[in-house]
Amino acid sequence: MTSIGFANARQRVVDRQKARDAALRSRNHTRSSDYALRASNHLPYPFNSWTRTGIQAWDTIKGREGTGPAFRVGQVDAELLDEELLELLRGRVGEALKYFGSHLRDEWSCEILFGLRAILFKLSIWDHDASYGAALQNLRYTDARHPGPIPRAPSRWQKASYGLLSVGGRYIWEKWETWLADQEGTYEGPTPSIRVLSQISSLASATHSVAAFSSFLLFLINGRYRTLLDRIFRLRLTSPSNHLSRLVSFEYLNRQLVWHAFTEFLLFLLPLVGITRWRRWLTKAWRKAKAVVKQNSEEEDMEQKGELAFLPERTCAICYQDQNSTTSEGEVIAVSGASGGVMGSAQTDITNSYEMLPCGCTYCFVCAVSRIEAADGEGWTCLRCGALVTECKPWAGDVVEDVTVQKNEKNVNFTEEEKQPSDKG
Repeated sequence: MTSIGFANARQRVVDRQKARDAALRSRNHTRSSDYALRASNHLPYPFNSWTRTGIQAWDTIKGREGTGPAFRVGQVDAELLDEELLELLRGRVGEALKYFGSHLRDEWSCEILFGLRAILFKLSIWDHDASYGAALQNLRYTDARHPGPIPRAPSRWQKASYGLLSVGGRYIWEKWETWLADQEGTYEGPTPSIRVLSQISSLASATHSVAAFSSFLLFLINGRYRTLLDRIFRLRLTSPSNHLSRLVSFEYLNRQLVWHAFTEFLLFLLPLVGITRWRRWLTKAWRKAKAVVKQNSEEEDMEQKGELAFLPERTCAICYQDQNSTTSEGEVIAVSGASGGVMGSAQTDITNSYEMLPCGCTYCFVCAVSRIEAADGEGWTCLRCGALVTECKPWAGDVVEDVTVQKNEKNVNFTEEEKQPSDKG
């Protein structure tokens, strides 16, 4: 016997066992109901009719499966997972639309939700009879109109009606409430017709909330229909087979744990590797490669310039780089032209000037010391001239330093000793 034939035979055995269990529960339920009805016949007239009516109502609420329904927690978790997936996709679409204008995400929020709900409904319930959250909980929609032991897939008109109300109905209701809010917020105030429509809308919303709450209470009792729409269209979330009714797919949790462990490993490893040191090494290698390319392209005689060489002398290039995202010359000139032709600002002027060595460019004392110290003795590339800076000193300004040259001169003095004649004798 092949594996497919064995699986089919096993499924048939499981279906027969499920049918026997359903028939046994039905017989037990019928016996208990008959015993309760016979016992109610001994009561006086007003009480026996009330008792029979209450028993019949309770049997209707409990349904054909009694108090042993499908997994309630799994059905509720499926709805929560679907809502979380919709919020995640909505956030990603909003992040993508911000590059085309920050107003698009707010102005077209209803249309974005409508499109996402329609796409998710087509790819999940319409194609596979289960939403993504229900598939993770091993649940599928079935047609509750057929009380047989084998669940049937919902018909196309059930899924179409469900999608029309769950997707299109929500969109129309959100647009309706938005329009009412805009009409009530005008300077002239809402008109009498708008007040009437607003009251009707509030009444309809309150009625829907009460009906949804009552349906959810019945769901907690018998576990048959999770939402009000499921109860209207007779759609139920059940497991494909009874021996897998509580088997939950944890594949998405495994992926989440893998990515979480990988992120924790990177956060532990990056400080040990030393990203700053590797970045300096790559910058130095790139600078050497560019120098070689310039030499090969006969540009050796050109003056070496840094990325912010166009800034005026009063502006600290480090302060400007930290406070502005535009560093190219064309962008800075365009911005300065819009602001009256002035580059930089008072916040980027040099304070406590220090001179870089050996290039001689001036920066703020704090900026210069911080960059040289962060280089760890390997040198820092000047933003004005592109030279490699290793130390700095206070800037002397326009003061001309007197250079005293000590000449090595030797003064030789000759002294003539007068010889006095000695008296002899």
